[in-house]
Amino acid sequence: MRLFFALVLIVLLPACATAPPAHVDNACSIFSEKKGWYSDALEARDDWQSPIPVMLAIMHQESRFEAKAKPPRRRLFGFIPGVRPSSAFGYSQALDSTWVEYQRSTGRYRASRKDFADAIHFIGWYNNQSFHRSGIPRDDAYRLYLAYHEGHGGYNRGTYRSKSWLQGVAGKVRTRASQYQSQLVSCESSLPRRRGLFGLF
Repeated sequence: MRLFFALVLIVLLPACATAPPAHVDNACSIFSEKKGWYSDALEARDDWQSPIPVMLAIMHQESRFEAKAKPPRRRLFGFIPGVRPSSAFGYSQALDSTWVEYQRSTGRYRASRKDFADAIHFIGWYNNQSFHRSGIPRDDAYRLYLAYHEGHGGYNRGTYRSKSWLQGVAGKVRTRASQYQSQLVSCESSLPRRRGLFGLF
């Protein structure tokens, strides 16, 4: 009987580990529930000078914190499942080609799009690219999301200008980043951090 329960736990634990946070609209709740995520976000912020609320808001928009998120399949004749519109995958919804560029640029060849630490580090890296390639301020969630969606070439050409729906989505990302920022002000000092050598932060 004990062996049976042990096997059940082995099967169920991976699924639980990748479940999205219970309250995706509250940054304090997200980081309190998901141990280690705040430390991962801090590392990404420190490496790329990208504000945590901005990175978190982009991830919320892209995947709602689903580790294995994929774009919905197109439907043939309205009901037959077809191909997916892109290779976007994981927390960050990074395309295959962009992920490979990230790995080569950072040397993180073992990084995985379904790992939160790697995904938020990728978003920070991409926002840093947007700062250098497109001149977007690091805290401008609206324009950073436009560049994230359109790519730097598309953003620099202004492809988003004819997409009112995309501008609306970017506005939602900006609002959410502001909400996350306000929430973090009230709880950030008490958030759990991963302890390093000798118990030091």
